[in-house]
Formats: sequence, structure tokens, C-alpha cells
Amino acid sequence: MEGIWFDGRYINPTKPDGITSFSLGLIEEVLNLTPLTVMVDSQQKADLLPKSDQLRIYFTNPVASPKELFSTRRLNREGIKVLFSPMQTTSGLGRNFKLVYTLHDMIYYRHRTPPANFNLFIRIVWFLYHLSYWPQRRLLNLADAVATVSETTKDQMLVHRLTKRPIYVIHNAAQAPERVEKANRHDSKFLVYMGSFIGYKNVETLIRGMQYLSDHTLVLLSRITAERKAELQVIADEVGADVRFENGVTRDEYHEWLHAAKALVSASMDEGFGIPVVEAMERGCPVILSDIPIFDEVAGPAGLRFTATDAIAFSEQVKRLGVKRDWKLHSDLGLTQAEFFTWEDSAELFIELCEELAAS
Repeated sequence: MEGIWFDGRYINPTKPDGITSFSLGLIEEVLNLTPLTVMVDSQQKADLLPKSDQLRIYFTNPVASPKELFSTRRLNREGIKVLFSPMQTTSGLGRNFKLVYTLHDMIYYRHRTPPANFNLFIRIVWFLYHLSYWPQRRLLNLADAVATVSETTKDQMLVHRLTKRPIYVIHNAAQAPERVEKANRHDSKFLVYMGSFIGYKNVETLIRGMQYLSDHTLVLLSRITAERKAELQVIADEVGADVRFENGVTRDEYHEWLHAAKALVSASMDEGFGIPVVEAMERGCPVILSDIPIFDEVAGPAGLRFTATDAIAFSEQVKRLGVKRDWKLHSDLGLTQAEFFTWEDSAELFIELCEELAAS
């Protein structure tokens, strides 16, 4: 289908995040199926896009520029049929094309601490914005349709009546692994965690649970500030937990940890999706997760569950995977479950959405 555009200005070339992963994964697969124009505001972002004869790159102003308010005057001359934004701040004022906004999750309505990398002004605006649902409603209703990455978030949006527009689920996904390690690792003594260390991630429960797993090591893979590391190390020392701080790993190192670990673990109290869960399952690594709705959707029968604040229950689930038969069962279930989340399927849903809007 001609005339599909994607707003690639939310791609972060220096600190890739969930929006970056979603954008690049979806763009790459869509290009295998149809021509696509991607809007960017820098050569750095353009360089991250896949090489394809189906790709057209369109340079424009940054989203935060005052020019964004008038950008549709120029875009209206480009023959756009549908513009898909992976966020909600792409301007659509005075447009003559269909517009899709994306809301990935509603975490910050429940946990209002702004991301630490924002400046003070943005942090204040962010906090005030999430005190009420009405600003989000007004934004989302400016689009013709709204996309989200999970059925869980869609249900939450419906409960809080966030938009009058139709809501479509285009699942998040992960890049297919180069290899799957099927060797039974029930006797591995490593548990791995990949994710941030913000409060609602609840890494403290994982550390406290390690006191009941004296022969195991909890490997925290993500980058961590010195202050946060010190806080978590105090807890580890108090309970006698063996915790290893990697403070960031390469993609290859991350995948090797998934091939070596007994399980990937998370005690998170809230998630937008859970890409590490899919990345673990598709490599045959079992997952032990807090009992929250999004993990139920993503991990399905493959996930071993525990109440997020129950350190003992967490440790008991780890012990279950010490049985060779149980480890293989959950490894196999994970491989099957991961097949529900592929960029190929998401790209097909993306194109169906665009075709439906273009025809309306």
C-alpha cells in the first residue's frame, strides 16, 4: 500500500529504549511487505533504519520544535494516506490524512515518578500531566485510531475511557534469536534480571528471596547508578544474598546469559509489556515472574508466578526449576509462547490497520 508513513523521530540513537525497539522492529518488518516513508529529524536516526528499496526517508523538524505545530502544512502536500506515530505528540493540526497515535502503557498513572533523565521542567510537567486522565483523553481523541502493544493496556484504556477512537493491539516483539540453547539447565546456579531499577520494578524482593537460595547467584545485567547499587547492596548484605552487578552488557553478552541461566526473573509490580520475557522464552530460558496481568498475557502458561512482594514464594519457584523435568517443561512452553509475539505478525496487523483507515 502506498502512502503509509511512520514517525521515526522517537527513535533514540544514543540510549535505545522501548519506543526505539518498537519502532525499529516494526519498521523493518513492514518494509518486507510494503513501501514505507519514515520521518526523522537527524542523520543519526536515519542511519539506524534498515536498508531497503521500499524505504523512503523524510527529514523534518524535531517533535519538540515549535515548528511541529505547523508541520502538517508541509505534510499535507506529500500524499500521505496514514501517518503512524509510536507516541501521542506528533502534531495533526489541520491534516488531510489519517493519524494513528500509540499509547504503550499506563504505568505513570500509577507510579508518577518521572524518568530521571528528564530535566526539572519536563519532570514537573510530566508529573502534573499524569495526575488526571483528561489531558491524555484530549490528545488521543485528536487521532483517527489508537494503537497499543498489549491486550492488558487496551483493557486498562477502556476501563478509564481514555479515548473514543477505536483501539488496535499491535504487539511488541523481539528480534528472532540466532540460536536456541536447548541444553537442560536445571542445575544452573544463575538467575538473571534485565530491566531498570526504578522503584516499581521491585528488585528488592528478588534480592531478599536470594537468602533462601544460598547456592544461587542473582545477576543484575542492566546499567545502574552508584547510589542505587549501594542501596541494593545494603539489602543483599543484610540477608546474605549473592548478587552480581554487571552494570550493563552487550546484546551478545545478554543473550549468552540467557543461554546459561536457570531462569530470567522479575518481581515487577507494573510493566508495559516485558520484552526481556519474550527474549528469554524464545531462547529456551524459563521465566519466573510476579503475578501481574501483563506477565500473564505475555508469558501465559510458560511463566512460573509468585506474589510480587513474597520473597519466599519467589524462591520456591526457583527451586521448582531445579527439577530436570520441570525445567524442560517450562523451557518448551516458553518456546511455544514466544511464537505469539513476532514482528512479522505485528507488521501484518499494522498494515491491516492502515488499509482500514485509508479506506474509511
